[in-house]
Amino acid sequence: MQGADVADGADGAGELSVNFVGEWYDVAPDVVFTIGREGDLEVDDNPYLHRRFMEIQRIGGLWWLSNVGTMISATVADSSGGMQAWVSPGSRIPLVFGQLNVVFTAGPTTYDFSVHLKSPSFLQQSNGNDAVGDTTIGPVVFTPSQKAIIVALAEPVLRRGGTGFSTVPSSANAAKRLGWPLTRFNRKLDNVCDKLDRVGVAGLRGGGGKLATNRRARLVEHAVTSHLITPDDLPLLDQSLGDEE
Repeated sequence: MQGADVADGADGAGELSVNFVGEWYDVAPDVVFTIGREGDLEVDDNPYLHRRFMEIQRIGGLWWLSNVGTMISATVADSSGGMQAWVSPGSRIPLVFGQLNVVFTAGPTTYDFSVHLKSPSFLQQSNGNDAVGDTTIGPVVFTPSQKAIIVALAEPVLRRGGTGFSTVPSSANAAKRLGWPLTRFNRKLDNVCDKLDRVGVAGLRGGGGKLATNRRARLVEHAVTSHLITPDDLPLLDQSLGDEE
């Protein structure tokens, strides 16, 4: 692969490395590292995925992650979930954290990989008081049943762990997993997406203020990368939840 060496062992040896499904790729600073259906990192032979979807390169002393596709956006977040951004086609983001997690969806499949920088521009420190709330992200508070919806949609990602790919369940399958009628599931999904949209989470609404057709995948991307939900929330799927709002 031009500009990339697959490294054995627990992590890459270069200044910047990419981890996908346990395989590490060291990225050289003088070339463009490509990610997509074809490229230095061949994600998957998925017809919904661009041949060249993302690029990593060093420009002006900084590493950059660029979305060079035309249809698919990606959710990126630091390892703590405290910084999150939506990288739409034609945009780019500097790589300044020690680890950045990248999640995107092509057709029915959600993928994620991580980018690791040995000498990050920003160092994260915990003050000992930081904690991820069970039902709160920023000003948004979810009821247990609303949070259960998110967990049901993200269950394949939460159970898989690590980097790789999974399929986001359909609304019908997620409703069945919870033992709910589809009408109840869709009503609560509308409420969850409305709450997040009101606080600025991108990608949950389409044109004209309508809910986006791929909102389930975008909701999963946001919830997982922001640590709104974790594998510790999986027991919610087996609880009897009332019809509170």
